[in-house]
Amino acid sequence: MLRVLIGAVVLGALPAAFAQGTYPSGPISLIIPLAAGDATDIAGRAIGDALARELKVPVIAVNKPGAGGALGTDAIVKASKDGHTIGVPNNAALVFREVVDPSTVNYEALKDLTPLGLAMRSPSILVVGSKQPFHSFREMVDYGKKNPGKVRIGTAGIGSVGDFCVQTINSLTGAGLTMVPYKGAAPAVTDMRGGQIEGVILALGAMRPLISNGTVRGLLISSKWDDLPDVPTLQEVGYSQPLFGIWTGFFGPAGLPSEVTNVLVPALERAVRSPEIAARLKTFGIVADWAPPEKMVAEMREEQQRVREIAKAAGLIQR
Repeated sequence: MLRVLIGAVVLGALPAAFAQGTYPSGPISLIIPLAAGDATDIAGRAIGDALARELKVPVIAVNKPGAGGALGTDAIVKASKDGHTIGVPNNAALVFREVVDPSTVNYEALKDLTPLGLAMRSPSILVVGSKQPFHSFREMVDYGKKNPGKVRIGTAGIGSVGDFCVQTINSLTGAGLTMVPYKGAAPAVTDMRGGQIEGVILALGAMRPLISNGTVRGLLISSKWDDLPDVPTLQEVGYSQPLFGIWTGFFGPAGLPSEVTNVLVPALERAVRSPEIAARLKTFGIVADWAPPEKMVAEMREEQQRVREIAKAAGLIQR
């Protein structure tokens, strides 16, 4: 009986031992669907470095920007199913573009990707140039109502998180903000500083230096940030609908074997939960926020439904 019990224990441990012994067998490519130097790119690379230490293999960041993150996400979908290529797309590529502009994506995120875990979040923030005549969100809404089309807000493009933030504000307040699409944060900020547009809605990381030096004023944020206690959320100014923030998760192609995910998911969790990572990401306006795959998928589904409802109400889609 003792020999039988020992044998059962050994056999039960074999799958885990096999996974640990065979994966990873070499370097891991980490696809980042953004341009190099973006705050999320820097954060993704930092987590990749921590993951490399966990797995004891190199983790090599590969930037694949374009189509609002859709090009890089498509590359993850088409990667080999051996766990040696994973990626870190955000909710614009995973949720928003599929709803608003499905012709620009060649995948269905919930079907064509293996979720590995939530990595990080960044608040969206509405800022305006320091010379604008409105100094609060309510003043901006009143100004917009009295001056139709005169409050132009730059975003990262049609179908971006910022685009939906503008739609949300308009639907709740009637402010009549004009969304101006850009191909990235840098040109939008340049135009705001030059007076071609009145403000932008972008990830907090891109705006923190300008807020700190007084170049811009923060009027609204999707979630509270310790360093900006005076910038309110939509709930704080009297609305129940929250503003969309930006979240980023780890994914592999659909069909990753359990021998891979059983190693990769806990290693990613340890990397994201590292106090070193939390401290480093906060300097870029990003919160390290681990959630297991099933919770991330539940959030994706809920956000997809919210996005579809707002898009339909705004006339962006018909279904």
